[in-house]
Amino acid sequence: MYTRALTIATLLAATSAFAQPLTLTPADPQPDGAKLRPGLAVSYAYPDDVRTLEDANSALSSAQPGPALRGLSYEPNNEGDLTLTSRKATKVAAAISGFIRFDDVGTFEVDMVSNDGIVASIGGQQVGLYDGVHACEPAGVQEVVVPEVGWYAIDITYFQRKGGACLAMDWNVGGGMEPVPDDVFAHIK
Repeated sequence: MYTRALTIATLLAATSAFAQPLTLTPADPQPDGAKLRPGLAVSYAYPDDVRTLEDANSALSSAQPGPALRGLSYEPNNEGDLTLTSRKATKVAAAISGFIRFDDVGTFEVDMVSNDGIVASIGGQQVGLYDGVHACEPAGVQEVVVPEVGWYAIDITYFQRKGGACLAMDWNVGGGMEPVPDDVFAHIK
């Protein structure tokens, strides 16, 4: 079972999956604050089976919009509980998009945590990849360079096959690895 303490211990013991810091590109133009809504936009597909990101991408060609995600703070749920804001517990593929706000410039660490597969990009850079069926585990810490304060596009493909589900993002923006607060995510409705 995933816990923040377990994640930190795992991260300290493991070599980072990504070697070099990635420079993120801010959204250009920056989104109009009056048009932003809290959370992230999501579309769902419900394939007969899904074991890889390739399976998820194939299913998402016929995805339908779902209720917005509050952010990326979906801790492990129990088997049978709905996955994210979808209408099913298992065999769910999700295309997630929106923006994440960085309030400081500098080099920071991010990590995506999922059960099952995920590929995530921020500001045009892939920051998380963990394909296949697995328990709620981190994808690996990635250093990112944030050159400007503001909004950065975030795009995620995620799938959950069976059992419990989780989808979370941690970051270190100056105080150690911690969950990314939901209020830094937004989407255009």
